[in-house]
Amino acid sequence: MKTLRIFLLTAAIVCCGALSVNAQIGGQKFAYVDSDYILNNIPEYGDAQEELNALSIKWQDEVKAIYDKVSEMYKKYQTEMVLLSEDQKRAREQEIVNKEQEAKNLQMQYFGAEGRLYQKRTELVQPIQEKIYTALTELANTKGYTFVFDKASGTSILYASDRVDISDDVLDQLSNVMQTVRREDRKRAGATNNTKN
Repeated sequence: MKTLRIFLLTAAIVCCGALSVNAQIGGQKFAYVDSDYILNNIPEYGDAQEELNALSIKWQDEVKAIYDKVSEMYKKYQTEMVLLSEDQKRAREQEIVNKEQEAKNLQMQYFGAEGRLYQKRTELVQPIQEKIYTALTELANTKGYTFVFDKASGTSILYASDRVDISDDVLDQLSNVMQTVRREDRKRAGATNNTKN
């Protein structure tokens, strides 16, 4: 009986909370965008991604070449170790350690938290993101949306009606300041993808 009362009390609190939230958001307009869809329809973003991928591969190859050299030095050291004096062993070991540190430093320089890849990504992608945000803000203000969610992040949206998807509107707004795929071509591509699925 006590458990039933606790359950009913909890249910009443939840219902009151839900009614309160409903009252607070009543009359507000919501919409969502699909940021992946938007980015995929901006050629400049595709070009930026290709450039970043090419740099990443190039820099990975440079780092790998140094690690390969470390491996080669270590194998050579192991085969010659019995012939070396203690001083020569220490010198060779230090050379290997230094070369390995060189590889780690280069890896951090390229791929670290503030590395060159991060800097290049910021240089290429951030202006695009800023233009998207500006277009989204202008559109939300014009159409009176209180909230605009991102469907691509997915975790917070369980259902979204196509009626409130303003991704194409954002792309149209962006077309005033940068090149985007035309709405007709996006629709045609969407129809083609839907028939394949």
